[in-house]
Amino acid sequence: MLWFDLVTPKSVMFFKNIIKMLEIKGQEVFVTAREGAGYSEIVELLRLHDIAFHTVGEFGGAMLEDKLKASIDRQFALMEFIKDKNVEKLVCLCSVDANRVAFGLGIPIYNFYDIPLSDCGSDFKKALPQARLTLPLSTKAFRPYMVPSKIFERFSLEEEQIVQYNFLDPLIWLADFEPDRKYFEKMLLKYNLDLSKPVVIIREEEYKASYVMKKYPILYDGLKILNDKMDVNFIAIPRYEPEPLQELLPFVTVLQEKIIVQHLLAYADLFIGGGGTLNSEACYFGIPTISTRSFISHYDKLLIDEGLMNKADTVEELVELSIENIGKKTEADKLFSTMNLNLSLLADEIIK
Repeated sequence: MLWFDLVTPKSVMFFKNIIKMLEIKGQEVFVTAREGAGYSEIVELLRLHDIAFHTVGEFGGAMLEDKLKASIDRQFALMEFIKDKNVEKLVCLCSVDANRVAFGLGIPIYNFYDIPLSDCGSDFKKALPQARLTLPLSTKAFRPYMVPSKIFERFSLEEEQIVQYNFLDPLIWLADFEPDRKYFEKMLLKYNLDLSKPVVIIREEEYKASYVMKKYPILYDGLKILNDKMDVNFIAIPRYEPEPLQELLPFVTVLQEKIIVQHLLAYADLFIGGGGTLNSEACYFGIPTISTRSFISHYDKLLIDEGLMNKADTVEELVELSIENIGKKTEADKLFSTMNLNLSLLADEIIK
C-alpha cells in the first residue's frame, strides 16, 4: 500500500493524476491530509477533485511554538493511524510529519521537491526547513531538471538516489486541462463583476510558512496605488481566511469558496503573485505575471530568464510593471513545449 501525505494545496494538484495512474497500474493508495483554524484549502481541494482522504492532525498556524506542537501531535496521530496498515512506502512533497513517522517506522520514503532553497543559486544557508528535515531521510528523491543535482546531493543523498524529471511541476496537472471561458465568466458574474473590464488576479505570499514568516507590504501597498490608476477587476485567491484580506483591500474581490482557479488564470489580463505555484500556472497560460515573492527559487529564475515572469522588489516596480504589461500575452509554448511529461514512467519510478 502506498501512503500519500498531502499537506499543501500544491501537493494535491501535483499528485492527483499520479495517484490515478498508480491505481490504474493496480497499486493500492491511501491519502492523509491536515487542516486547521483558517486553513482549509487542502481539504477543500481534495473534495473538489474527488480524492478520498483521511484528516489526521492540524496546521499549526504562524507561531513557531504552535507549529512545533501541532507537528509533534500530528506525528503521534499519524503513527497511530498507519500502524495497522500495510504501508510499503511514503510518497509526498517533503511532508515533515510523515517523513519523521515513516523514517522512525522503517518505511521507505519517496520525496518530490522543487524548492530545496529559497535561493536560485547554491547558498545552503537558505535551505528550507522542510528540505533539511526531509530530504536527508529520502530513500529516493525526485527533482525537476532546473534544480541542480548537486544541491540534492548536499542533503546527504547519493547520486543514484536522485531521480530527475524534465518538466516544471504545474505541467503535471495542466497538460490535460482545458480552460472554459464560460466558467470564467460565470465566476465573474457571481461576484457582480463587470465582464468588460480587464481582470487582475492576486495571490499573497505564504507568510505563515516557516520559510517566509513575515508579511511583506509590497503587494498590499502596490495594489492600493494600482486601484487609483487602473479600472480593472481585482480578484484575490486567498491562502488563509478571506475576511482579513478583504478588510485590508476592500476594493478587491476576495474569493470565498474553493474553485478551479485555472479557469480564472487562463483568461486573466495580469497575474500578481507572492508564491510559486500559481505564478507558474499563470506563466503556462501566457498571462503576464509579476512575482512579489521575497526570494527567487530555481524555477522562478527559469521563468524570469525565459521572459514569462517579471520580478518586482519595490512598490514602484510593481506599479510600473503592472501598467506596462497588463494584457500583453507571453509566448509560453516556447518553454513548455520543450518539457517531457510521462506520467506512466513517473508512476513506475514510484512503484519500483
